[in-house]
Amino acid sequence: MNTRAATRWLLASLLLAGTTALASPPPAPAAQVQPMTRGSLAKIVAARPGKAFIVAYWSVGCAHCPKELRTLGELKRRHPQLDVVLVSTDTPAEAQEAAQLAAGFGLGQAEQWVFAADAPEMLRAEIDLRWHGELPRTAFYDRQHRVQAVSGVVPAQRLQAWIEANVP
Repeated sequence: MNTRAATRWLLASLLLAGTTALASPPPAPAAQVQPMTRGSLAKIVAARPGKAFIVAYWSVGCAHCPKELRTLGELKRRHPQLDVVLVSTDTPAEAQEAAQLAAGFGLGQAEQWVFAADAPEMLRAEIDLRWHGELPRTAFYDRQHRVQAVSGVVPAQRLQAWIEANVP
């Protein structure tokens, strides 16, 4: 290939790469991740008087959490009024990574928290005495804020049924 042909090829490649980059929409900015400390869950609940919502506990390193987050993201797209709060059980140092992962599952605009307590087991006990850290953990709050918590991946059908019964 002569110099002239190589230059044309390089310019065409750069132009094509620039056009492709311009054609893709920029990713939606992730919600700010707040530190989860003692009393944070009470604030989350108090901010939603008479409203049903889901709190999804998860972690960046959790093997089963992506499936749960993917399902929640799909349901949120189909039911924009669904209120999902994400709580990463990771550390504040991993908050940005957690926010990026949540955004990748369509939950970038969900309210997000990350464990920021020196003793995470104390925070877990405040959240639910029966919870020993297994993930994912999904807490369903009805309009009266009665809570039903489930450890492990919740089947999409169960999530859909809860939405139909609780979300206008």
